[in-house]
Amino acid sequence: MTAELDDELIKSAREGDQRAYWRLVNRYQKTVYHVAYKIVRNEETAEDIAQETFMKAFTALASYKSEFRFSTWLCKIAANTSIDHLRKKRIHALSLDREIDTGDGTVEFEVADYSFHPERELVAKQQRLSIDEAINSLSERYRQVILYRHRDDKSYEEIAELLNVPVGTVKARIFRARELLKKSLKGIR
Repeated sequence: MTAELDDELIKSAREGDQRAYWRLVNRYQKTVYHVAYKIVRNEETAEDIAQETFMKAFTALASYKSEFRFSTWLCKIAANTSIDHLRKKRIHALSLDREIDTGDGTVEFEVADYSFHPERELVAKQQRLSIDEAINSLSERYRQVILYRHRDDKSYEEIAELLNVPVGTVKARIFRARELLKKSLKGIR
């Protein structure tokens, strides 16, 4: 129904019917605004971009192909207009490759790497080892279902087929295995 109504309004707008075009604007104004706002994160700018989007859409209405949804086409224009706005507004950045002239000579710009945290890495590694230990301490039937489910990302049905047991049994074993792991890993975080 919506696509059919859009097609009728677009056809009328292409033929010069201003009311049909304004009905399209009213139908999609909020949607276009929200697309712009998600990208630019500023209410006034999003309103301006929404207006600009509808002006662009009006001038490009002849190029609209009805095989695509009008709302998708319009949102694409809004997204591109928003991205263009951000590109124009972009702050000139300092090049990390260019040397800096200090007057006494030149130096290279060095940026500290704060992304590596040895303590966090160590804790994460210890947690992984503890989890692996806990899984390996499970009985074979519980270890199998946990590994199939969480390491191999298999569905309950796939696990049931592999083990030749009912799906309910798989669910029960996974539940029991998780309970055993919780007890075993209590206090590790």
